[in-house]
Amino acid sequence: MALFFADDSSYDESTRMTGFYRYRQLLSFYAGTWFKSSVATSIGGLPLLAGVTLSVLSSSLLVLLPASILGGLIFGPFLAALYDMIMRGLRDSPGRWGRSYKKGLAQNWKEALLPGALTGLVFGVYVFMAYIMFWGGGSFTLTTLLFFVISLYVFLLVSMLLWPQLVLFSQPASVSIRNGILFTAKYMWRVLGAALVKLLFVLVIALFAPWTVILIPFIGLWFPIFLSELIIYEPLNQELAIEESIRKKEEDEAPTLEEEA
Repeated sequence: MALFFADDSSYDESTRMTGFYRYRQLLSFYAGTWFKSSVATSIGGLPLLAGVTLSVLSSSLLVLLPASILGGLIFGPFLAALYDMIMRGLRDSPGRWGRSYKKGLAQNWKEALLPGALTGLVFGVYVFMAYIMFWGGGSFTLTTLLFFVISLYVFLLVSMLLWPQLVLFSQPASVSIRNGILFTAKYMWRVLGAALVKLLFVLVIALFAPWTVILIPFIGLWFPIFLSELIIYEPLNQELAIEESIRKKEEDEAPTLEEEA
């Protein structure tokens, strides 16, 4: 990391740092792992992208709805695996990339189907609306544009809070939603700022498309997720006891000496 940042005697990668040092530390440890996870997740998103593209080219809602839902069903488990890998890094959980990513797929694919379908549907609808508003020659008002951006912002905020809980805990969706509401009420400005980071990334990619689409597998998926989750991770860990719960679960699942024998 000294290639990009000046050396600092107070920086020690052997311990968990805080603030910007933590950002540097995590990138130096896990950027390669998250990059590979992002590429794998992008491959899982190809059916969704193909279906939405076909619906836009044909200007057909009849194609958009089933293509978005089906593509989201396929994409959901891959997105869950990416979130799982990022949350593993944030809590400093070691493991080989291939094994950890496959484990994330295997453990979360059922729970990720419905959120994946909803994510695919929202993605398809927003792409279709953006095409009509900006590239299809449709007229729109400032109110319509504000509604478009604000609703997208709310969706990204909800995703930022619910997907980590999906991959970390086995709990009903109602519990995850309640946790998200309470956490947002307590840490409102931090949550709003973290969601704003994701929104800015999405808007930059959308405004400069199609040239920026090629960046999605490399930095467009993992980096905004990592950055937004990093902003909220410490209070989230404090409120939900993430690391303590996982440590206890691993201890309970670890085989005893008699079982190993």
